[in-house]
Amino acid sequence: MKILNEFKAFAMKGNVIDIAIGIIIGAAFGKIVSSLVNDVIMPPIGFLIGGVNFTDLKIVMKEAMGDAPAVAINYGNFVQGILDFIIIAAAIFMVVKAMNLAKKRQEVVPVPPPSPTKEETLLTEIRDLLKK
Repeated sequence: MKILNEFKAFAMKGNVIDIAIGIIIGAAFGKIVSSLVNDVIMPPIGFLIGGVNFTDLKIVMKEAMGDAPAVAINYGNFVQGILDFIIIAAAIFMVVKAMNLAKKRQEVVPVPPPSPTKEETLLTEIRDLLKK
C-alpha cells in the first residue's frame, strides 16, 4: 500500500499533470503542423519544381516480381519528415519566444522602499541635531 500511496502522490504533483497536458497538446499541434506542411506548403513547392510529390521520390533497388513487393529506398518520406521537423521547430521557437516576451512584460518592477513617516523624519532630524 505504501508504494501505491507514493505513486498517487507522485502522479498528482503539478509537474506530472503539466507534462501530460503538454504531451497531449504537442501531439495535436504536430497533427496541425503536418497538415500545414502536407496540404498547404508542399503542393506549391512540388508544383514549382515540376509537379513532384516528395513522398513519391524513391530509389528502386529491385523491381516488384509477382507477389513480392519492390525493394526501394523512400528518401522522399525522409525529406518530408525533415521539412515537418523544421517547420514544427520554427513554430515552437516562435511560441516560446512570444511566451518569454510576455513573461518579461509581466515581471514586477522593484518597488522603491516607502518614504519615511513623519515620526521617522522628525526622529532623524532630532538625532542629527543631537550629533552636532
